[in-house]
Amino acid sequence: MNSKVISRSAIAAAVVVALSAGYVAGNRNVPAPQVITPVQAAMMPAEAAAKTGIPDFSGLVETYGPAVVNISAKHVVKTASRRNGMNGGMNGGMNGGANGANPQLPIDPSDPFYQFFKHFYGNGVPGMGGNDGQNAADTPSESLGSGFIVSSDGYILTNAHVVDGANVITVKTTDKREYHAKVIGTDKQSDVAVLKIDAKNLPVVKIGDPNGSKVGQWVVAIGSPYGFDNTVTSGIISAKSRSLPNENYTPFIQTDVPVNPGNSGGPLFNLQGEVIGINSMIYSQTGGFQGLSFAIPINEAMKVKDALVKTGHVDRGRLGVTVQGMDQTLAKSFGLQSPNGALVSSVEAGGPAAKAGLQPGDVILSVNGEPVADSNALPSQVAALPPGTTTKVQVWRDKATKDLSVTVGTLSDAKTASTGKGADQADSASQDARLGVSVRPLTPDEKQSASLSRGLLVQQAGGAAESAGIQAGDVILAVNGQPITSVEQLKTMVAHAGDSIALLIQRDDAQIFVPVDLG
Repeated sequence: MNSKVISRSAIAAAVVVALSAGYVAGNRNVPAPQVITPVQAAMMPAEAAAKTGIPDFSGLVETYGPAVVNISAKHVVKTASRRNGMNGGMNGGMNGGANGANPQLPIDPSDPFYQFFKHFYGNGVPGMGGNDGQNAADTPSESLGSGFIVSSDGYILTNAHVVDGANVITVKTTDKREYHAKVIGTDKQSDVAVLKIDAKNLPVVKIGDPNGSKVGQWVVAIGSPYGFDNTVTSGIISAKSRSLPNENYTPFIQTDVPVNPGNSGGPLFNLQGEVIGINSMIYSQTGGFQGLSFAIPINEAMKVKDALVKTGHVDRGRLGVTVQGMDQTLAKSFGLQSPNGALVSSVEAGGPAAKAGLQPGDVILSVNGEPVADSNALPSQVAALPPGTTTKVQVWRDKATKDLSVTVGTLSDAKTASTGKGADQADSASQDARLGVSVRPLTPDEKQSASLSRGLLVQQAGGAAESAGIQAGDVILAVNGQPITSVEQLKTMVAHAGDSIALLIQRDDAQIFVPVDLG
């Protein structure tokens, strides 16, 4: 009997092929093993991707990766000024851009950004020894970011915070060419900057329409996280039109694409290879990626780019109101079926809205015929209006719609909002059992100090009011949008209210409607 040596791999291959061919033990007519060519083997991953729904990004990267650039921004920073906290950051853990350009370094070791900056600056971080900012000497620093070429003659888009305060900006392409860049313009409101390099026939990206994208679709980021050029990461769109603290004029695209310091200013692509956003922000408690990334919609960025190239600045519209979000309780208090629109909590005296007749308690339903989904959507809608033009604003007032014509102001002319004038009437302190508050009229000195002409001071809060968040020291200005001038008026309105009311209160220097469930 002749012995044969059969390799383990050959046996394994035969078993796999046999199983796939429907081999049954005991069947003597065993089909011959299938031979897989290298071409077929190369196609198998693509076939598997098609079946699983996982896309292949290689073609996108090969085609548009060369249009993504690395940006190095050199600054001269006053060392002592670094003690003043993060620059360009966002409250509540927002990392002010995903690159930390021109950072003002934290010195508290418990600060979530402390370890992040320690990684880059080592003992140079204030409070860690070394150069601790004891003098105000000029100290050079360098930050890294990303950008992408939008025209073959050298126009580049990036984030404003990437190049903010930079003395020298260097742009490096994927083929290792380096250029000195000129800042054409920056817009801090949108965090968009336009650079120009002296070059021709450059590769460019394809601009897409973010309005056509959907939550759950795949997207790809290319940039230079931590200085690693042309790094590709992917994920999905997790939300759209996201409003962030102190960033009211940009409806961000939220993704779960891994974006880290250095990705700022880089493009966000859809699967068609079109840029739909500029990666700008991350939400982080560590300084690194934690699952939430935010991109500026490219249509907003291109409007800014065109304005900066043409005039060097961006004009935005303004109404002169402070608004807050609606919930079901507030909507019910104002007689609305659904909590859509933006609730006006204060109107700037002498501003465009005040001149048009808008009042606290109005719910803005649409602007220029475009529905206002919520208070987060309103700022960007108004900002897009050309200053000086007249637009129709539809509001909900006294359980009915009302159309007002507003001459749009300019955002740069914004002033501090103040309350309007009202009747002045003094009453003795009183307690309302249903609402759960003890109130009294403001004294003349209190009115002058708070710049108010009316209002009831909350001396004690309990019951429904306390549950809603009303506290001693608040000033009640209105109920369901109707100004309150006396204790008796408040009692009457509460007595005749349904299951809920909306109180306009002033706390410190801010005004806000608070829904109270009287159940």
